[in-house]
Amino acid sequence: MKKILLSIFLLMAVTAFAQVQTVTYSINPATFEDTTPITITINGSSVNETSWGITTTHALYLWSWSYDVNDINQADSPSNGSWTASNEAAKFTYNAGTDTYTKTITPSTYFNRNGIGRIGFLVKTKDGTGDKKSQDITVEVGSFQALLTSPVENSTSIIASGASFSITATNTNGAASYTLEANGTTINTNTSTSSYSYSHTNITANQSYELTITQGTTSISKKFSVVVNPNTVSQAMPTGLVDGINYNASDFTKATLVLDAPLKDFVYVAGSFNNWQPTSAHAMKKDPTSGKFWLELTGLVSGVNNTYQYWVVVNTPIANSPKMVKTADPYSTLVLSPYDDPFIPASKYPNMPAYPAGQNFEVTVLKTGQTPYNWQVTNFVKPEKEKLVVYELLVRDFDADKSYQSLINRIDYFKNLKINAIELMPVMEFEGNESWGYNTSFHMALDKFYGTSDKLKEFIDLCHQNGIAVILDVALNHAFGRNPMVRMWMNDPDGDGFGSPTAENPYFNTVAKHTYSVGEDFNHQSTRTQNYVNRVVKQWIEEYKIDGFRWDLTKGFTQACTASDESCTNGYQQDRVDILKKYADYSWSLDPTYYTIFEHLGTDAEEKEWANYRIAETPSKGVIMWGKMTGPYNELSMGYSADISRMSSSSRGFTANRLMGYAESHDEERLMYKNVQYGATNGTYNVKDLNTALSRMSAIGAVSLLVPGPKMIWHFGELGMDDSIFTCNNGTVNDESGTLQGDCKLDTKPQPQWTENWLGDSNRNKIYNDWAKMITLKTVEPVFLGAATITNANSKTVNIKITNSNLTSAQLKDVVILANFDIVAQNMVPGFQYTGSWYNLMDNSTINVVDVNAPVSLAPGEYRIYGNKQANLAIEDFEKGNTVSLYPNPVSNYFTLNFQASKVQIYSLTGQLVKTYNTNGNADFQFSVSDLTSGLYLVKTVDENNKVQVVKFIKN
Repeated sequence: MKKILLSIFLLMAVTAFAQVQTVTYSINPATFEDTTPITITINGSSVNETSWGITTTHALYLWSWSYDVNDINQADSPSNGSWTASNEAAKFTYNAGTDTYTKTITPSTYFNRNGIGRIGFLVKTKDGTGDKKSQDITVEVGSFQALLTSPVENSTSIIASGASFSITATNTNGAASYTLEANGTTINTNTSTSSYSYSHTNITANQSYELTITQGTTSISKKFSVVVNPNTVSQAMPTGLVDGINYNASDFTKATLVLDAPLKDFVYVAGSFNNWQPTSAHAMKKDPTSGKFWLELTGLVSGVNNTYQYWVVVNTPIANSPKMVKTADPYSTLVLSPYDDPFIPASKYPNMPAYPAGQNFEVTVLKTGQTPYNWQVTNFVKPEKEKLVVYELLVRDFDADKSYQSLINRIDYFKNLKINAIELMPVMEFEGNESWGYNTSFHMALDKFYGTSDKLKEFIDLCHQNGIAVILDVALNHAFGRNPMVRMWMNDPDGDGFGSPTAENPYFNTVAKHTYSVGEDFNHQSTRTQNYVNRVVKQWIEEYKIDGFRWDLTKGFTQACTASDESCTNGYQQDRVDILKKYADYSWSLDPTYYTIFEHLGTDAEEKEWANYRIAETPSKGVIMWGKMTGPYNELSMGYSADISRMSSSSRGFTANRLMGYAESHDEERLMYKNVQYGATNGTYNVKDLNTALSRMSAIGAVSLLVPGPKMIWHFGELGMDDSIFTCNNGTVNDESGTLQGDCKLDTKPQPQWTENWLGDSNRNKIYNDWAKMITLKTVEPVFLGAATITNANSKTVNIKITNSNLTSAQLKDVVILANFDIVAQNMVPGFQYTGSWYNLMDNSTINVVDVNAPVSLAPGEYRIYGNKQANLAIEDFEKGNTVSLYPNPVSNYFTLNFQASKVQIYSLTGQLVKTYNTNGNADFQFSVSDLTSGLYLVKTVDENNKVQVVKFIKN
């Protein structure tokens, strides 16, 4: 429902727009001004208290909104609260003796506004999720009121060409004047009467009516419309057309629209090109072979934005389904929303096309002669799957600006961390603005809240210039209620334009076929759904040069289960295996190196079918599987025993390294939050201490990032983010036991990593730098393409041996990783593969191994990464054995050194020389860096004996 949409766009765990319940009510007095106290009475017998769960509590709440006297500006009552937690100020009083619910309000006070022309409301439980709500009810305000008795206000009537149409209305408070307009032209007037009747005859064209009733200085308008059946022309569609907009490559005055709308009788195209009043010239034709509707638009102007909708009509709809639906194109690549767009700042989306006045629901933007984006990188070579280190981020919560520009501005942050892929949580057109994005409504359209299409392309292009792949998280298990394919075949008993799929819907199930119901459930056995999914994949690969998809909630791609059968949903389902292989095949047919990533989190038997699929080919395929390891890694970081052996692909039966293991993701609680809340302590060493907990996170990186196979970081884990994922907008934290709808998990998060300059905090910065070195090792050194053996299962000490048998002993082919997650020192038996010189790969310091089992003493939270050869890091001997120190650090304008250097050079972490100084023997030389941008830098110093030392600093 439209009013609800503004408040519940973040909700993901329920099926939106369920069936509503009709309640009976009365208002006393029946006629009132906005300053008049009124009592709303709900008949208790009309409320299904049992299904609503209020049999004993009788907790019923008012959800209300108001319109101004011109019936334009709508505003929710400030007393509503949230859809999942109504305010107590909105609660009804239950009267047991009469079995009624009553609530008294004064509209001007309750809505905190004057000049109210109409109020709307429904009744609901405190958490209105699901079907625990009534129909929408609207009531006129004022002693003068008018009622359109026929047709229903805001309705659309379908008639045959040449038929007549009757309009009747009445008013209160004495005689009034009536004026009827059709398509903006007055066709009838009637004065000094308290009722109205008129028959419009011989109608051959669509009509938009407005009946204005005037009494004194007050006027009330009633709108309704008539659509004439154009008797659809059957004509073969030109070859080569696809669903949606087909631009004419040689003639920018033309475009052809194609709509697949089975069971519908006729379709008009209404838009800016016909002043939103389509005639028979804009009635779509029907292809006799495919049954698709199509229409060639002519007279378009190159470079000009056009907007349009389909008016989709069925003469005899099934019960509760509308005759006509006005909808944007399902294959839109840019849509305008009357609900969300007014709240998008012009700074994020400059020159946004204007939403057409007087229309409802989303509209599609069509523009011929568009200038394509000028890609700087056209032949990007993706990092190998086995070397991927993916940085998952939510654009909304990465930076306070919440934009693609903010990602562009911080490209050095990603480069310095050395990650080679960025995964964006969904950016397809979603409902609302402040969202995680999984409530997608248009999968081919870019949501405008983060910026323009060209700005996203600029970010992707910049990433590619720096060797970073870009992956999109996509929610193709489901769609939400604004989706055209939901709305064209929907139950809509209250007529507000939104509803759930009917049994006729060719894309969606009426009930989810799995236990993780989100929005409306796609039927992936439907050929139409499969075609739609393939078009989505094609759009993002070809238009945006996206390098891969992370497929959300792949458990939902089966048709074999029910919404209540968890064992079925989690078990092996052949139809799910087959359809997801089919989607992977299509992706690879467009781009053989495309990353196909599934968030399945299911059984090994099913997951290995995808992980091992087509891996022997060149280039090697195989689906990358998300590998949730948050629990065991968090146990280690807190100081408790855990088994992390399933971080390796081989532990799950994967032939190749196709497990994208992770210790943190957007769905899991932050390790650091739990460390400081529940960490172990022995009185001397306390993991609950913030800095102590932070000191353990480098070790977490060592035993996770370096395990062979793709790995993932959730944004700001590399800085020890310790804010709970359940942090609310008001700064409070709800515990993990709350429901998904009420636990603040989806709330916009604070930005301490920037506002508190975490890069300037040595405890947090150490994690960032250590992880950057580890990621460099993983992406540069071939040994990490080998196999891992993880021992000490269910222990506080971890021993990982990595060997690449394809390498020679003259190369770095063997690695031993030791980590002590206990809260006391431990002597760990390393079990080196052989004796001789071994090197700490974090600093290339040397140890001589005489006894491969000689214990290595590790303090709590300490780790070692040993290799049989030195690592080929970008900067050798980085901070090894330094006697040089730099002050101050972080640096604002200048720094000094503690010795007399003959030459000083400053490098970015990517190895680019940015400044050189000659000190001329001045021991007090001040090294100015005021012109450098903020970030991390390396200082290479040369003394009079040509000794080279390297130290890092942070520029504020």
